[in-house]
Amino acid sequence: MSRETRRRAAWATAGGAAALVLLTATGAHAEGRGDIRVVGAVVNGGHPVGIGIAKEISFPVVLTVRDNSGVKGVSRVSTLNVSNAYGFIEWTGTSCAKKSATTSVCTATLKATPAWMPASDDIDTNRVAGLWQVNATVNANDRDYWISDNIARYSVKPATTLTADAAPEPVRRGGKLTVTGTLSRANWETLKYQGYAGQPVQLQFRKAGTTRYTTVRTVRTSSTGRLSTTVTATAAGDWRWYYPGTSTTMLAVSAGDTVTLK
Repeated sequence: MSRETRRRAAWATAGGAAALVLLTATGAHAEGRGDIRVVGAVVNGGHPVGIGIAKEISFPVVLTVRDNSGVKGVSRVSTLNVSNAYGFIEWTGTSCAKKSATTSVCTATLKATPAWMPASDDIDTNRVAGLWQVNATVNANDRDYWISDNIARYSVKPATTLTADAAPEPVRRGGKLTVTGTLSRANWETLKYQGYAGQPVQLQFRKAGTTRYTTVRTVRTSSTGRLSTTVTATAAGDWRWYYPGTSTTMLAVSAGDTVTLK
């Protein structure tokens, strides 16, 4: 059996993951009968879903559904990448809570299992990062139903890691301090983290006794994801790296490395 055949067989029923965008029912492709509609959808509380290389990730899709006879339930939820129609996240179930005679709020749970992700795409699973959509079929007590595509859009991104180390510790006031680190991104094809090259990362400092970090400078990662810069130590405090992320990569913030003066 070819790699493509194995992947398509393994993921014939797979679906999606998450940020937030609401679309009206009229803005989505839909079919069915009667007046039942999805009138609101929120994925993962409005936040992107970051997926790493080992840990299963579960998150909610909250659907507000309305029909004049009342809502019976949700019979299907799926999700996939908007641009290439691939997906590696499965729907594991839905529960509904009646809010009024005509309206229910239904919470669907979606799950991503990294161990299965390399089988989800016949070329490179990493291309599935980016903008995704949610699809759902909803049912009413009077047997109305509605099959809705593109009821919400959201982002699915590889997780990132970021480290920081400042040396020497302690450092003489006015002396030179070198801050290093590594930015790595989850590779969904190999299920390993690898250095992320050419990315702008902010070096930030928080003076001892204060609560706010300020950006000192921006440094680009090397071909292996490494960071290094030298600064003048004028005060004791914490040094960290901050990566804002992109449309296809999660943001990352390193732990602060505390440096004292001698």
